[in-house]
Amino acid sequence: MPQQVCFMVMPFGKKPTGATRDDVPKEIDFDRLWDAALSPVISELGYLPVRADQDVGGSIVKEMIERLTLADVVVADVTLPNANVYYEIGVRQAAKERGCVLVAADWAEPVFDIAQMRQLRFPLPEGSVTDDTARVIREALIDGIAALREGRSPVYEHVAGYPDAPDPARSEAFADLVKELSEFQSRVTAVREAPQSERAEMAEQLVVDYPTGETMSPAVAVELLFLLRDAADWEQTVDFIDALPSSIAELPVVREQRALAAGQGSGNLEAIGELSELIKQHGDSPERRGLLGGRYKRLWDSSGVEDSERRRYLTKAIESYEKGMYLDLNEYYCSSNLPRLFRARNRSGDGDKAQLAAGVTLAACTRARQMGTGDEWLQPTLLGAAFDAGDVTAAEELRDAVMDEGAARWKLESTLGDLETSLTHVTDPEVAESLGEILEDLRGLV
Repeated sequence: MPQQVCFMVMPFGKKPTGATRDDVPKEIDFDRLWDAALSPVISELGYLPVRADQDVGGSIVKEMIERLTLADVVVADVTLPNANVYYEIGVRQAAKERGCVLVAADWAEPVFDIAQMRQLRFPLPEGSVTDDTARVIREALIDGIAALREGRSPVYEHVAGYPDAPDPARSEAFADLVKELSEFQSRVTAVREAPQSERAEMAEQLVVDYPTGETMSPAVAVELLFLLRDAADWEQTVDFIDALPSSIAELPVVREQRALAAGQGSGNLEAIGELSELIKQHGDSPERRGLLGGRYKRLWDSSGVEDSERRRYLTKAIESYEKGMYLDLNEYYCSSNLPRLFRARNRSGDGDKAQLAAGVTLAACTRARQMGTGDEWLQPTLLGAAFDAGDVTAAEELRDAVMDEGAARWKLESTLGDLETSLTHVTDPEVAESLGEILEDLRGLV
């Protein structure tokens, strides 16, 4: 009788983790993890260990799908949110009722629905995987893989009769659900396309028509949340979130938005605590760092705060925005806030850092504009970045675009004050004169 096969799904080579926590390695050598820990434990369980990079056939996709379908067991490492690994898990779970086991480092934060699936965790304190760590990993996985390999695929578990004879009643219910969601999305689009003066009332009516409750779809809840955030006031947004079922209210994206909404009033310290906890629990992101920086920036802007505290808040804002900028240089929100903050702090080297951040913002915004990103704040951010960078050529081109597209699209009324502030920080007299002339042209459009 041929030996049973275990197909291993995992990244190859050395991969960065993107982690900022001190207890998480910055890079993982997945080849070493395979050779020292995963392959030996699979062999110890009595399987022939096969890894995807051992494919030598002419069609890699064909070989991969065959092995995912025919292997007696598939073990998938979800330590990092790797798209290929997630896709291969989906193929296996649709193809076989049993025999798919998910494993991950004990500090990992898998995204999407993977996080809801049972996983075996193993310690991974260093990315190079020492012999001692490999031994502990094998001990952590040996019994768990044997236990979880008989677990049912969620596809087979939740779709009655799959794959041969799905329940017709469920098919009808699914069709009704799709129709309802389509109608909901049409109403959401109508709110977003309505005149600004009508959006709040329309959004509030949509919330009434889709009340919060235990049966509420998370997708509907999140869509309503963003709609209220953009169309209504912050107090209504907080009230909506607080009325959600706990299973939805505890989603990271919902917690982020509650912190944002709470920080618009006097809840900046509360929001800072919530965002800091989110980063600890679910990892870092430019969105979370940007929100955190914004809360510190508001505290720095506050009147009645002692000078020493204001300086501390200013530095905290800079630290948060700077971390967010380096997490993803294409996400321009964090970098766009840094030039004026660096120049306001004015420590040694802050001028150069401000210039660097302005250049990053200008490049990121230009890229986003060329790709057709629909962010309504992209245009004004791009204009501000050109002034922050002292880039006269870019500022001239953008002034011409404002003239062509209209001041409203560029939110010129709310942007002029920032441009004036940026101009006060320009030290080159010729650049300052040229930007001043551009600013006067822009004022004439309002």
